[in-house]
Amino acid sequence: MSKEINADRRRFFGTAAITIAAAQLGMIASPKAQSSNTQALRLPSIQPGTNSSFGPLKQIIAGVLNVAYAEAGPANGPAVLLLHGWPYDIHSYVDVAPLLASAGYRVIVPYLRGYGPTRFLSSDTVRNGQQSAVALDAIALMDGLKIQKATIAGFDWGARTANIIAALWPERCKAMVSVSGYLIGSPKSGKIPLPPKTELEWWYQYYFATERGRSGYDKYRHDFAKLIWQIASPKWNFDDATFERSATAFNNPDHVDIVIHNYRWRLGLAQGEPKYSDLEERLAQGPVISVPTITLEGDANGAPHADGASYANKFSGKYAHRIIKGGIGHNLPQEAPSAFAEAIVDVNAY
Repeated sequence: MSKEINADRRRFFGTAAITIAAAQLGMIASPKAQSSNTQALRLPSIQPGTNSSFGPLKQIIAGVLNVAYAEAGPANGPAVLLLHGWPYDIHSYVDVAPLLASAGYRVIVPYLRGYGPTRFLSSDTVRNGQQSAVALDAIALMDGLKIQKATIAGFDWGARTANIIAALWPERCKAMVSVSGYLIGSPKSGKIPLPPKTELEWWYQYYFATERGRSGYDKYRHDFAKLIWQIASPKWNFDDATFERSATAFNNPDHVDIVIHNYRWRLGLAQGEPKYSDLEERLAQGPVISVPTITLEGDANGAPHADGASYANKFSGKYAHRIIKGGIGHNLPQEAPSAFAEAIVDVNAY
């Protein structure tokens, strides 16, 4: 993706004048779950799709990457890092960012490795999609932006990255919001057979394990992504313009390599890099997360996901689990931006 995303400042900040939020929140609390009785503030409500663009993208050298990212809000505000997943991009947060900016947060929304204008600095760098490499990208970005500590929030790959940072580097994570809860895994756990119905939900992972699947994804990456959107969010009636804004991010020259390596590595079909072995060994132990956390789940998530009760014991700090109702699927921040932004504000009040 080579174009810059143009700003619409009046729309971007106009949400601050909207009336008090009426987010679609339902809460399911585990025996150990806690919720905040009061909020630091109330966010304005926003309809999904109100915004279609960010301000001009910024670039920064961070680790092995030249990272493209959107930024909103005051430079001295508390930092929030919003991480997208596959096959999505930063537009998953196009309505979340102005809500948080209007509340005084400094919001950073980066394109992950293999997406949009983000590029590797060297052609010699391994196009590695393993979980620890992606997490270190986020740490390098925070270092480059001189952000010592941030609230980190995400879904899909972004939620896994947030989990990893919160687990391994809690000093860098003030609080966390994670869609579908605890997503840290390992190639060893990836080899454990699942019930047939559950395996069926991972059909694309097995497709990617073949060279035909790699070639097919490369050739039909836009059609493939649209199919995943439809399956993962069966009640989200996104239009062509909404999809195309994100689909351009998949034209990144490293996109296919990163995606295929990610899914093959999970199954133990592709090697990781030795320099990440120590981190992966720690992650394979399923470390408990101690930072304040809110996990979210859409009531119509069609992507593979675990029941909230199955991972509640992975959070030892203040914790709440929320079911977001109204036909909300996998791309929760774009489908329910008020609920997602409100969770960030609430978890910061813990």
